[in-house]
Amino acid sequence: MPQSRRSFLKRSSLVAASAAAASEFPFVLTAHAAPDDPIRIGVIGCGGRGSGAVLDALGAETKVIYPKSGYHTEDVKEGAKLANKNISVVALADLFPDRIASCRANLGKLGVNIPAENCFTGFDAYKELLAIPEINCVILATPPHFRPAHLKAAIEAGKNAFIEKPCAVDAPGVRAVMEAGKLAKEKNLGIVAGTQRRHMKGYNESIKRIQDGMLSELVYGSCYWNGGVIWTIDRKPEMTDMEWQMRNWGYFTWLSGDHIVEQHLHNLDIMRWVIGQTSTKAMALGGRQARPNHPNYGHIYDHFAVEFEYANGMKMFSQCRQMDKTDNKVAEFIAGTKGTSDCKSFIRLTGGGNWRFRDQDVNPYQQEHQDLIDSIRAGKPLNEAQAVAESTLMAIMGRESAYSGQTVEWEQAFNSRTRLGPEKYEFGALPFPKVAIPGEYQFS
Repeated sequence: MPQSRRSFLKRSSLVAASAAAASEFPFVLTAHAAPDDPIRIGVIGCGGRGSGAVLDALGAETKVIYPKSGYHTEDVKEGAKLANKNISVVALADLFPDRIASCRANLGKLGVNIPAENCFTGFDAYKELLAIPEINCVILATPPHFRPAHLKAAIEAGKNAFIEKPCAVDAPGVRAVMEAGKLAKEKNLGIVAGTQRRHMKGYNESIKRIQDGMLSELVYGSCYWNGGVIWTIDRKPEMTDMEWQMRNWGYFTWLSGDHIVEQHLHNLDIMRWVIGQTSTKAMALGGRQARPNHPNYGHIYDHFAVEFEYANGMKMFSQCRQMDKTDNKVAEFIAGTKGTSDCKSFIRLTGGGNWRFRDQDVNPYQQEHQDLIDSIRAGKPLNEAQAVAESTLMAIMGRESAYSGQTVEWEQAFNSRTRLGPEKYEFGALPFPKVAIPGEYQFS
């Protein structure tokens, strides 16, 4: 899918971008919904996030725990009840039986019982789940490497989809998601991504005002996800290389995309949204300075800093870090010729006339599912595939620039044929990847 600079810049011009961004509002489409239309869900990927996502879709409160060692969990909160009507969970699929069992037990606390014959395990478990005719909506929450193939199969099977972010870990995956998005439009199917900030009132109202010109011309931006080290999984003697990497997926680029893609994507997606276009190039640095020298921590970096440049010369600066005992900051910022904004709660103008979001905001993890379901019932399904795909590619550009030490342009990243991961999915030997060294690592 080659794309010329001229065609991209034309598509991403400020005028076209502003019009495109304006069309993204409103994200909440509840008018004319038929509240009794049944939604029958299949969950593909039953770990902590998959279990949490299906509870969010059911409207049940969750208790989220991020341990230092062991799986992160999103369990039913004590006393939680089902809030959403006419939504059922039909089937579960995961590579590992123990992840199925924990998700199944969690749902059972709410009286949601999944029969054993509708629980599928293995690398092809998703195919068995998608073959169930009554399922009309799937939650895709496996490690990000598998997202493009699972989304493509879901749309081809005629299912609406909630896909966790990021949508891919490499350019071929990004292109596949874009194609799945086009097919979903043709088939009138919905795709909503786990970029939950897009479903918050504060972000929607703030960015709408910015897009309407409250800050006038945008001149620069910045965003951050600086936090601590995430959970790890200890390797047991009986685990093959493949099993252990799959269970400890956050620490392997082929599975997670590295934390700039897997985690920092949230902030980069907001910047893509508020600026109204993707960047044309990325110049980055990063490294692995503080991660313990232990296999549990894989080969990914622990910090990135990226300068993104846009077609009009504007710059946006990005930071992300996973280091304990350091300052935390998760935020976005945009500056225009008339003032500044955090993109979600305030707009400060140089000459006065400030604005602040003062309403009660929604639970975005539940709202993103509600918006998808309402849009399906209204016959106007939301489709966020292109947006999350472009944001994911921006994150990949930053990663590849840091890994290689070279400036990476949009066209180069978009047209890359490099596919991460093994050619065949099976339990067995899988080489431990080397840490990328700038000047040695080559992006192609």
